[in-house]
Amino acid sequence: MEIEKPPVDRQVEKPDGDRRGLILINTGDGKGKSTAAFGLALRAHGRGKAVKIYQFMKVPSARFGEHRVFEQLGVPIEGLGDGFSWKSKDLEHSAQLARDGWERAAATILAGEHFLVVLDEITYPIRYGWLDLNRVLEVLRTRPSHVNVVLTGRGAPQELVDLADTVTEMTLIKHHYNAGVPAQRGIED
Repeated sequence: MEIEKPPVDRQVEKPDGDRRGLILINTGDGKGKSTAAFGLALRAHGRGKAVKIYQFMKVPSARFGEHRVFEQLGVPIEGLGDGFSWKSKDLEHSAQLARDGWERAAATILAGEHFLVVLDEITYPIRYGWLDLNRVLEVLRTRPSHVNVVLTGRGAPQELVDLADTVTEMTLIKHHYNAGVPAQRGIED
């Protein structure tokens, strides 16, 4: 490792544009996409802002760590799906759950009552053709100007990336699964 000196003379000019709602995307093959979105949700909630979280692949009865803490904090989190596709017994039913969930999420975004709406794992139903990408783009473009939306999941379509204000691609460098370490409570769930 090379030691470097901390910056001390860095002059950063602040943007002169107006503050407005943002579209943020966390994508890529690395771990941490949902975790980063949940961190933003906690930050917004900590500032007294209204937050709503939709999880497109989680079942409504899910009780993962994020569900437990968000419920304790009074942050609504809603599972919209029936698990990942490889666990589905009926993919058409899974697709319909995603479409129904999208209608709820779209209504929340367009209502403008929330500062932040998280669309966790939404890229999967978009990539599977279960959600109409053009409809998602339309809702994001026409949302009230103060509403921030975070979208997560691997393989974010280029059209979403182009529309977004901030896109972070999580890159997989190393993962414990590859060393034979299974999922752990409090890390994966």
